[in-house]
Amino acid sequence: MSTLEDVYADLLARVAEYPTPGVTLVKNVRIPTRDGTHLHGDLYFPTERWERREAVPIVLEYIPYRKDDTPPGGSFYDYLAQRGYGSVRVDIRGTGASEGVSRDEYLLEEQLDGVDAIEWIAKQAWCTGHVNMMGASYGGFTSLQIASHAPESLTSIIPIYFTDDRYTDDCHYRGGLMRKYYDVSCYGNMMVAWNALPADLDWLEEWADVWEQHLEGSEPYLLQWMRHQTDGDYWRNGSVGDAPERIQCPVFMIGGWRDGYPNPPLRLFSGLRAPKKVLIGPWNHSRPDTAVPGPRIDYLHEVVRWLDHWCKGEQNGVMDEPPVVVYMQEGEPPDADRLDSRGEWRAETSWPVAGATEETLYLADGGRLTAQTEDEAADALTYDPTVGTSGGLWSGGLPMGLPGDQRPDEALSLTYTTPPLEDDLHVLGRPRVHLHVSSSASVIGFAASLSDVGPDGQSHLVAKGMLNVTRRDSLNDPSPLVPGEIVELEIDVDTLGWVFRTGHRLRVAIANADWPNVWPTPYPAESEVHHGAARPSRITLPVVPAQGTAEAPAFRPSPVEMQRNTHLVTPPTWRVSRDALSGRAQVDLSVESSERINPGFRVDRTFEGVLRADPKDPARASAFGRHSSRLIRSLGTTEAVSDLFIQGSPTSFHVTLTLTVTVDDTTVFTRRWNESVPRMLL
Repeated sequence: MSTLEDVYADLLARVAEYPTPGVTLVKNVRIPTRDGTHLHGDLYFPTERWERREAVPIVLEYIPYRKDDTPPGGSFYDYLAQRGYGSVRVDIRGTGASEGVSRDEYLLEEQLDGVDAIEWIAKQAWCTGHVNMMGASYGGFTSLQIASHAPESLTSIIPIYFTDDRYTDDCHYRGGLMRKYYDVSCYGNMMVAWNALPADLDWLEEWADVWEQHLEGSEPYLLQWMRHQTDGDYWRNGSVGDAPERIQCPVFMIGGWRDGYPNPPLRLFSGLRAPKKVLIGPWNHSRPDTAVPGPRIDYLHEVVRWLDHWCKGEQNGVMDEPPVVVYMQEGEPPDADRLDSRGEWRAETSWPVAGATEETLYLADGGRLTAQTEDEAADALTYDPTVGTSGGLWSGGLPMGLPGDQRPDEALSLTYTTPPLEDDLHVLGRPRVHLHVSSSASVIGFAASLSDVGPDGQSHLVAKGMLNVTRRDSLNDPSPLVPGEIVELEIDVDTLGWVFRTGHRLRVAIANADWPNVWPTPYPAESEVHHGAARPSRITLPVVPAQGTAEAPAFRPSPVEMQRNTHLVTPPTWRVSRDALSGRAQVDLSVESSERINPGFRVDRTFEGVLRADPKDPARASAFGRHSSRLIRSLGTTEAVSDLFIQGSPTSFHVTLTLTVTVDDTTVFTRRWNESVPRMLL
C-alpha cells in the first residue's frame, strides 16, 4: 500500500481552486476497474487533514451527472469535509470524465465498476478503509445495487429517493402504463445531450480520446426503456427488492411522500436484514434541507451521526433511536406552489406498526363511500385521455409539480366520497383499491386517486395508483380485455402517511388516465365500474393508532436559507391549455438554469416539453422534448442539443431523436435515431 507522501505529488498537481473554507478539491482521481477501463472522480477532503496527510473515512457518490459541471457548495461534500469526512464523486463509465461508453443505466458492468471503485478507494493512504455510499435518485439506486454485491470494504450506505423495483416504481412505467412527460422533457432526453459533452479539458489528459468514445459509442437509454414494455429480466437487473438479504451493510434510507419514489423505503425496510433506519418527510425530489414542501431539516446532521457510529464506533445513540420516522401530512389548501406541508413527525419502533388495522370503504350508488356494501349498481365512465393535469407532475427532478385542487380532474372522473369524519383517521402504509370493471376497449387503464376533501370543498390529492387492465393478471405477460367482460382489478395506491382530520371527507376518484404523467391508451372507451355485495369495489386503508410507539425526534432546521430556484434564469413554465372547439389539450413545460462553476466556467441548461392529447383520438397523443446544455468558457462554448419527438399511433410509438454538438456554433457532431416501437397492449 502506498503512503500518502508517495501519491501526494500527483494529487497536489490536481488540486483546484475551491471557495469553501476547510475543503480541498482534488480533480480527476483515476480509478482502475477490472477490465482496464478507468473511472475518474473528484475528491473533496478536509483541508486540515489533507495538510497533515491524515486518512479519513470516505463517502462515495456514484452517478452519471458530470462531476465537472458541479457548482461549489451544491451538494453534501462541503458539509462532510468540514466534519472530518472525505467524499469522492465518480462519473460512471462512459459519462463525464470517465472512459468507456454508456448504453443504458444500471448495467451489471456499471455495478461491478462501483465495487472496484470501493475496494480501490479503501486501499488509498488517504482513506481509513471505511468507504460508504450516499446519493439521491441515481446515486440512491447505485448505492443499493452495489451494496447487493456485498463489497468487503463497504461500511454503510445512505440511499435517498430510490427504488427497489425498476419496473413498478421508477420513472419509466407505472402499473404497466408507460410514463410520458418525464423521460421526454427531462431525464431520458437529457442524458443523450449530457453524454455527448466533453469533460473539463484542464484536468483530463485523455480528453480527446474520452470525448470521442462517448460521442461514437453512447446510445439513448430511452429506446431501451420503450422496447421493454413488460416486466422481466431486463427490469429485474438492479431491482434489489427481489433479494434484499444480499445487502449486508447498514442502511439509512431517506424518502419523501411527494417524491416519485414513495413506495420503496418502507417496503425495502421490511425485507432488509442488516441494521437499518428509514426517514420519510413530505419532500419532493430535492434534498431534505432544500425540498418542498417542508419542513426542511438538517438531514446531513443525521447523516454525520450515522457515519460517526459506523465509521468511528461512536456510541452516539443513533441506533438506539426509533428506526422508523415519518412525517404525517394532513389536509390544507392544495396550493401547487406551496413551500410547506401541514403535519407532524411520528416515530415507530418497528414496521409494520404495532396496533395497525385495516379499514375498508365501499363504492356505493350516488357517489358515496360507505362502511358497508349496498345494492348492486354500475356507474358509467367515458374515457378522457386528458384527465390528470390537476394531479401534479411525477417528481423526478423538475423544480415544480405539486398537485393542486383535484376538482377539475374529478369533474371528468367517477367520485365516491364519505360523510364528514367524526374522528381523526390516521393512515400509514399502502392502500389497495379493488375495482370490478368492464369496458368497450381491449386496452384501457384505470387510475384511482385518494383525496382529502376539506370543509371548504377543496380536494387535496393524497396518493394515487393505476393499472393497465391488460396487466391485471401479470406484469410480464399481458392479455387484452374482452369488451364487455367484467374483471376485478387490484390497484396498489402509493404509500402514504396522512391524518384525515375530523370534519374532512375521504374521496376516491376513478379515471382512465393520468396525463401527462403516463401515455394514454389508444382506443376511445366507455367503461363501467360495478359495485355492491357481489362485486365489492372498495378501498382498503392501513389505519394506525393516533400516537406512534416512540417519541418523535426534534430535527435541526435546515441551515440553508430557503431561496427557491436561485439558479433558474426565469420562473419555470407549467402551462395547461385546451382548445375549446376540438377539446385537444396541451401541456407546455420549460426550465432554464444557469450555474457558475468557477470564475471562468458557466453551465446553461434548458429543459422543454410539449405534450399533446386528443380526447377523440387518444392513440395519436404526442410528445416533444428538447434539452440543451451549454458549457461556456472564456475561450469558447460547447453545446449539446437533443431534440426528441414521439408520435403515437394505434399500433406503435414513432420516435425521432436528433443530437447536435457544436463548438462556437460550428457543428462538430450530429446523429439521428429513428425507430417505430410496437405497442404491447399499451
